[in-house]
Formats: sequence, C-alpha cells, structure tokens
Amino acid sequence: MKAVLCKAHGPARDLVLEDVASPTPKKNEILLDVHAASVNFPDTLIIEGKYQFQPPMPFSPGGEAAGVVAMAGENAGAFKAGDRVMALTGWGSFAEQVAVPAYNVMPIPEGMDFVTASAFGMTYGTSMHALTQRGQLQAGETLLVLGASGGVGLAAVEIGKALGARVIAAASSAEKLETARAAGADDLIDYSQASLKDEIKRLTGGKGVDVIYDPVGGDLFDQAVRGLAWNGRLLVVGFASGRIPELPVNLMLLKGGAVLGVFWGSFAQRQPADNAANFRQLFAWYAEGKLKPLVSKTYPLAEAGEAIAQLASRKAVGKLVVKVR
Repeated sequence: MKAVLCKAHGPARDLVLEDVASPTPKKNEILLDVHAASVNFPDTLIIEGKYQFQPPMPFSPGGEAAGVVAMAGENAGAFKAGDRVMALTGWGSFAEQVAVPAYNVMPIPEGMDFVTASAFGMTYGTSMHALTQRGQLQAGETLLVLGASGGVGLAAVEIGKALGARVIAAASSAEKLETARAAGADDLIDYSQASLKDEIKRLTGGKGVDVIYDPVGGDLFDQAVRGLAWNGRLLVVGFASGRIPELPVNLMLLKGGAVLGVFWGSFAQRQPADNAANFRQLFAWYAEGKLKPLVSKTYPLAEAGEAIAQLASRKAVGKLVVKVR
C-alpha cells in the first residue's frame, strides 16, 4: 500500500510517499481501507516531535479517517468487512490502510459522505465535550470562540448555537469572520483590527462572557481572560499560536471564575458512555441540518504534506482533507 511517511522529525515538506506493507490488525482492531483523512493541529506537531506522544519511526501522520472495514479482528465487536466507518487513529491515516482499535471506530451516519465523516469526529467531539461536560454552557449564556474560523472553532460556534447560547466569534480577518457568521455567530470580533478585550467589553455592556473557548493561547488568552464574566469558565483547548500562556490567578479569584482543561481524547477513553451520548446528539443535530462541517479544500495523498503545512501556517478555514481513494 502507499503511505505518506515521516522518517525524521522536521517540517511537512520532508514527508515522503512510499510503498509499505499493509498493517496486520490485532484481535481488537479493524483494518480500514481509508477513503479520506482530515488534517488536525496535532499533525503539525507530531511530525516535528513536539506532541505529547511520539510513534516509532517511520510513521504516517493523520489522526482521523473515514472508509470501509477491510477486515475485523475476532474481538472487534460488531464491525464486519464492508462497514462504512469513521475512526480516530492517533496517527497512520495518511495511508491506504490503517489498523484501528475497535473502541475508536464509529459507524458513519446515514447520508454522510467519507470526506465529511473524516472531518467530523475530532473537531465536533472536542467542542461538544468542551462546551457540555467542561464548560456547562447554558441556553441564554454568552460564548466567546477564539480562532473561530478553524475546524474546532467553527464546530464550537455551531454547537454553541445549538445549545441556545449567544455566540461571539473572534478571528484574525474579515474573511474568516464571514465564515463564522455563516456558521451562526451572532457577533464578530476582528482582533487584527481592534482590541479583543475592549470589544468583549463593548459587546457585553461591560458584563463579560460566560464561557471562553480558546484553542489559540498566547496573547489572545491574555486579553480574553480579562473579559470573563462573574462565574465565567475559560476552556483551555490548545495553543495554536505557539505560546502557552501563564494565568494571573488573582483574576480567577476576582471573577469567581474557573479554568478548565479540555482533553477530548482522554475523555473519550475514560468516559466512553458519555462520549457516545455526545455523538448521538451531534449526529442528531447533523441530521437536522444544525451542523454543517466546512471542508474548504481537499488534497490527493501525495500532497498530504502540503495540507499539513497549510494548516500550520494558520491560513486554513474550516477543515482540510486528504482524499486517499
């Protein structure tokens, strides 16, 4: 089979496309014929040795995929050859086949194509867990989404609206903000043109926002935390800016606030029943047309490195997907 390989830690341009042996699934795994695999921020880190876990070399990046079950191990539950599924792989999806533990595999809902399915799990799973189990977002509350034009950001905008919140989307350009508006955002902040802190104050009449969804970190975190309302919750989702910020904890004391870490992958493993309930609701919203995953561009397998580089440059809007078949 063909696979995009990382043979040494470095930039995406160093990835190579080669023929390798197909993986042999273990008893609790399925072998997936990959049709599409989406690009996520961890892909930009894992190839440079900066992620929280590292697979042995050489490896193929790609943390989630959608396709057809080619073979199912004897302890892989109800999955069988021919099933259309979406899978969380950690790595290995930028290849024609990948072996995946059955507990990381879900059937693709009726009416969802492979490209959409490959772009659904990680972004919507992360944002759903963040806003429900962690942020406890309630109807009528105000949600601020930073990096609102990216994959997880747009998912947070849509889920926030589905939960009945007022959503303020913040991004770095008018073009990106129009994407967030189309996803349902009520108000927009272009933080390349105005102070994020001042705009939060203006849009909330000085009250602040109830929940902040932050996949960016860095300077935006520093400004956003000062716009938190009384009893507000700040969700730490990631650090796409590259800088892990430090928090003056006196601000949390003065606001009666809470800072909550969001690690969806660990949540899905530790609380599988809660994660399954989240996805039942997400799939129901998708069927109702409330969730509309935006895939802005697709790439052939040979150009997976270019897709990763594009995401790393923070120029991507929505999701980027590698079409393997």
